[in-house]
Amino acid sequence: MSSRRFGTQSLMLLLGHWQQEHARTPIWRQLADALRLLILDGRLALDTRLPGERELATSLGVSRTTISSALAHLRDTGYLESRLGSGSRIILPDSRAIPTRAVASEALDLSTAALGAGPEIFQAYTHALTALSQHLTHTGYDQAGLQPLRAAIASRYTARGLPTRPEEIMVVNGAVSGLALVLRMLTGPGDRVVVDHPTYPLAIAAIQGAACRPVGVSLPQTGWDIDGFAATLAQTAPRLAYLMPDFHNPTGRCMDSNTREAIAAIAARTRTTLVVDETMVDLWYDAPPPPPLAAFDKQANVITLGSAGKSFWGGLRLGWIRASSRTIASLTQTRDTLDLGSPLLEQLATLWLIERSNEFLPARREMLNARRRRCSELMQAHFPDWRFQQPQGGLSFWVELPDLLATQLAARAETVGIHLGTGTRFGLSGAFDRYLRMPFSLEPAELESALLRIKPLWQPLNNGGSAIKRNIV
Repeated sequence: MSSRRFGTQSLMLLLGHWQQEHARTPIWRQLADALRLLILDGRLALDTRLPGERELATSLGVSRTTISSALAHLRDTGYLESRLGSGSRIILPDSRAIPTRAVASEALDLSTAALGAGPEIFQAYTHALTALSQHLTHTGYDQAGLQPLRAAIASRYTARGLPTRPEEIMVVNGAVSGLALVLRMLTGPGDRVVVDHPTYPLAIAAIQGAACRPVGVSLPQTGWDIDGFAATLAQTAPRLAYLMPDFHNPTGRCMDSNTREAIAAIAARTRTTLVVDETMVDLWYDAPPPPPLAAFDKQANVITLGSAGKSFWGGLRLGWIRASSRTIASLTQTRDTLDLGSPLLEQLATLWLIERSNEFLPARREMLNARRRRCSELMQAHFPDWRFQQPQGGLSFWVELPDLLATQLAARAETVGIHLGTGTRFGLSGAFDRYLRMPFSLEPAELESALLRIKPLWQPLNNGGSAIKRNIV
């Protein structure tokens, strides 16, 4: 099977502002580092063929020697495979570890906003193993999910102001899996799907993986752009709109009740199905969120996605869909083409966690709130030119840099064993290269160590960027 060729224009958009003119690092190495970052982030898919050297040199405005040196470096480090007449194909090194100049034990991942398991996870699985025996006489196949778990999830929605019955819940293998299932049922190739801009990278990937076209509605400095949302729906006639109103990833903001009501009314008027991602809903710090967006929907056109990953532990790999019973029935039929249900042991463990969430979630929020404050203090102390707002919930800060430097900083950070989440991962067509998503889920000492290793990389980069900007002005 021949590999897919990546277009030059698309590659240029992804690369963004990769070149620093006054840096000591050679241009070929800057390009190689930027391409490696795209590969590690998954934005350049494996087995994809890059454009030819001559074409790349012309489009990027560099010499062919620069291109050749960059590609040779990627081949030497295991990221490219080249064949005469077939171009260069993206691969990954044979080693499972990301090769950096730092030893593996020193590598830190700041691209992922998630927590490890607490002691309650072991307790949940211990209970689940005991409870499993009563289910062993059955086949274990259940596409809708375990009835007691569906009832427990439904009760949570009812308590939050959205009356829900168990038959309005389907258990799935995580929120992204749920989104993929919804896209499979409701969309076709070429359909438009409206998203917040920026938004969750895996949602973008799921939409594009369904051969749909994501259309972004830019988020203002605060809140949501209701008029922009309405105009985009009117102009593009999308099949769906995917939103994260409860501690939006990556900004951490929360949609107020008035905005939820307005968004629901616009969607109803335009007959646009809303897919609402609530994976962060339990991680609030200042105040709990308003009732679910679906509570403001009068026509049952809102499909809600939930997940155990952020609230409890990502290793559970369990989520759910809340929708009308008719929609759930249709999704159950559609699921036949994907899988035959979710693992029973994980469902039993999640049921135990949901029933006891009030015993440990408050402490989890208190711990994360303390880490949020510490992360803010560290960034203000070491990076005074970084701008950010306190997230109302979630697991990360959305940090604005003084210039288009995120890709360059991330490429340099890789060389010291730190993987950063650049803003371009959260945007369409290479947008948000002046932003970083900075998680505060790490232990404070670990986070401080990472930031101190980034600091000497940032200072010359920022000074060079400022000089370039002054020269242009």
